[in-house]
Amino acid sequence: MQRSDLGIIIEMNRKFKFSIGEFYHIYSRGTDKRNIFLDGNSQKRFQLLLFLSNSSRHVDIRSANKGRTFDDLFGDEFSDKSLVDIGAYCLMPNHFHLLIKEKAENGISNFMKKLLTGYSMYFNTKYERTGSLFESRFKATHVNIDEYLKYLFAYIHLNPIKLLEPAWKEKGIINKEKAVNFLNKYQFSSYLDYADVGRSVGKIINKESFPEYFEKPKEFKEYVNWWLSFKED
Repeated sequence: MQRSDLGIIIEMNRKFKFSIGEFYHIYSRGTDKRNIFLDGNSQKRFQLLLFLSNSSRHVDIRSANKGRTFDDLFGDEFSDKSLVDIGAYCLMPNHFHLLIKEKAENGISNFMKKLLTGYSMYFNTKYERTGSLFESRFKATHVNIDEYLKYLFAYIHLNPIKLLEPAWKEKGIINKEKAVNFLNKYQFSSYLDYADVGRSVGKIINKESFPEYFEKPKEFKEYVNWWLSFKED
């Protein structure tokens, strides 16, 4: 088990080891459940780190940012050197979700180290704080059931609905049309990339490395919307 200078535990004692070609649901939240995204710029920085950290290259945003716009920074191609394949993601105020496929030996561990360390350094510098930003370890679930893998595309992308209707899972959705419109405008997940909205941050994900559950954007939307009608017993 290895701890970074910012208190992030990178290697964890798990009941499984990350294996190349396998899928994993990764989740991490702020220490003491604190918010880790305080404005849109913070979320954009994390999206950029999702892209830039997925490479064997050293991440140096300050050097890369000289004379370049946010969209320009997604112009480089890392596919041949990427550590993992990202199938879906969602950023929430105090946590985030990732659906990842291990691509290289120790790919997930190295990717998460770069991602969490890079964002913690940015956050602590910006808000003049010290210490750990994230909980001591990121959580991971091995996704080895096809139905569960498909379900995660709905579960991850539906997280923002909690911002609109916090108790929607327990009580059912109050206004489904409003909820769907909210998803269609939420910028900090990969929902829009599956809905076929062209944007630079779409390069974060690699759809080709995941099963083709949705041949068309309409099928993806219909699947997510179907789960939106879900209500816990």
